[in-house]
Amino acid sequence: MSASLPHEFPNPTPPGAIEVKEYPEYRAVTYSHSGNVQQASQVAFNPLYRHISTNQIAMTTPVEVRYLDGLSTEVTTAQTAEVSFLYPNRDIWPQTLTDEVKVTDYPPMTVVSIGIQGAYSWSNYEQHLQRLQGWLNEHSEYVISGPPRRLLYNSPMTPEASKLSEVQIPIAGVNP
Repeated sequence: MSASLPHEFPNPTPPGAIEVKEYPEYRAVTYSHSGNVQQASQVAFNPLYRHISTNQIAMTTPVEVRYLDGLSTEVTTAQTAEVSFLYPNRDIWPQTLTDEVKVTDYPPMTVVSIGIQGAYSWSNYEQHLQRLQGWLNEHSEYVISGPPRRLLYNSPMTPEASKLSEVQIPIAGVNP
């Protein structure tokens, strides 16, 4: 990883592993993209980078992409994705904020996560999202509590085969 994780964030899930993880509250700057969600992270990069540069906020890893239209990977119609650069800690507040982005505080969450090594391709996302859905089908003690997200840990200059990412689905325990 080329940058540090936000305060109290867990380490990335190892490639191929599936695990349940707890995330603390965190603050992020977010760009909302409507259209082809496969392009969301590329479209969002410049406005997000301008924000952290202008406000002298340290770059962290990962970049977070939330797919707000749920578990569907169908991309023939316009969908919405939110792409976020995560602040190093929740005590930071920007001096300058443009209409392109918003600053959001996210509550703690529990997720089921699968680690990935390789390209940040849409097919890689789809394949690993399906594996998580299969895992959830076998673990009825959990229910889905939010839209899926992808965590991207490496810079665009990292060779495709070396890139690390995760696909995650927020979950909650089922009360007996």
